[in-house]
Amino acid sequence: MANSVLTIDVIAKEALAILDNELVMAKRVHRGHESEFGNAMNGYQAGESISIKRPTDFTVRDGATASAQDVVEGSVALTVDKQKGVDFAFTSKELTLNIKDLSERAIKPAMVQLANQIDRDLMALYSSVPNWIGTPGQTINSFADFAKAPERLDATAVPTDARSAALSPADHWGLLGTQTGLFIQGAASGAYREGSLGKIGGVDTYMSQNVPTHTIGALGGTPLVNGAAQVSTYASVKTTMIQNLITDGWTAAAAPRVKAGDVFTIAGVYDVNPVTKATLPHLKQFVVQSDASSDGLGNATLSIYPAIISSGAFQNVSAAPADNAALTFLGTASTGYAQNLVFHKNAFALAMVPMVAPPGAVDVARHSYNGTSVRLIPFYNGSSDVSTFRLDVLYGVKAIDPRLATRVSGTA
Repeated sequence: MANSVLTIDVIAKEALAILDNELVMAKRVHRGHESEFGNAMNGYQAGESISIKRPTDFTVRDGATASAQDVVEGSVALTVDKQKGVDFAFTSKELTLNIKDLSERAIKPAMVQLANQIDRDLMALYSSVPNWIGTPGQTINSFADFAKAPERLDATAVPTDARSAALSPADHWGLLGTQTGLFIQGAASGAYREGSLGKIGGVDTYMSQNVPTHTIGALGGTPLVNGAAQVSTYASVKTTMIQNLITDGWTAAAAPRVKAGDVFTIAGVYDVNPVTKATLPHLKQFVVQSDASSDGLGNATLSIYPAIISSGAFQNVSAAPADNAALTFLGTASTGYAQNLVFHKNAFALAMVPMVAPPGAVDVARHSYNGTSVRLIPFYNGSSDVSTFRLDVLYGVKAIDPRLATRVSGTA
């Protein structure tokens, strides 16, 4: 192919193609909400958001007498608030190369970094997920370990289609190393520095170096529920599904006792099937939403997800927590654990939107493909004959239904 001067439009298209190819986690989550932002010619700025409806629910009537139920719809906001970018510079001589040469030398390494950042932002949504299967600190090294995750999803009526898993390198090799003969068939390489293990138990399974580590809070003491009847109505929490839980029994005056992302159970409070409301054999798990400290008397108020709803169409626990019911936290205090995820695509959402073309900017190139959008703007320095390019993306991530996901560790 003959060399030709590369235009801003050609570079932007090449960057977009590479970025879309390198995304891993981003291709496993819900992307349908991007269309709700529309296709405004002027693009978008950080801070714009849409409201996503939560599914409603009902109870079944017994007998012939009608009993009308109110339709109560909750919602969750998805805001495009993450502007990320990569900047690079080329001399005019370098810009006479063909696009293949430029891609290998500069564009691909830059897009790999950007794709990994987007995937890391999605993986960070683990802190909204209350379900955590296995024993923190144990490596997944058997199919039985891994199967605990889809088993939990099945028990809680999560749809069986569109399930994916992201495993840390240690858990990936722990699983593959003992199951090579069973799972190597159909395994395929994924994006740069990440790989697909294929479908395991109906779950598309990937290794990712972007699996985060969560460090448990300091904990301490014997935490207990402080006060009975700490429950919510769906109408009062329908936009957040978060409530405050008043607790005591902590070691006095330390910060923070618990950290956002810590998972715990309450004695006597079991999970229920969200459809039948039948009590399940495992305790309901809750996740702390923000760091919390104990006061001088060992009291602490925890912001938790999900809110505790003990009756009605949105019931999610077998019973309200009793006064002085014990809280049990997963993991060891102040210890970090890999946050492997198994999830249905509707657990998380990514919305990437076209960015605004700034007034006064020259030769702005904006392109979108498969929901992925990039903007490229050049700056030229005449004294050095160097063109600097800034490439930006604008997106938002959200855990829109954390019930559809679970963290997973191995078993002892």
